[in-house]
Amino acid sequence: MAELPIYTKQQLALRNGQDKPQIWVAYLGVIYDVTESRLWRNGKHYEHWAGQDLTDELADAPHAEGVFEKFDAVGKLV
Repeated sequence: MAELPIYTKQQLALRNGQDKPQIWVAYLGVIYDVTESRLWRNGKHYEHWAGQDLTDELADAPHAEGVFEKFDAVGKLV
């Protein structure tokens, strides 16, 4: 994953489905594009908001980290 571009938390925050059309979330330092997921329409998935690092929130989710395998990694979070 060394070839992925680097993004800041501020840049990630803009990919929330509101400010820009992309819907991105981060997990363990990797940013995933969830734009095409019907579960992330309008940048919200249950109580989770796009444009954020969801690493700490995954412990409360009803699924494991493998859920990110179906999405494209688009960057690294610094």
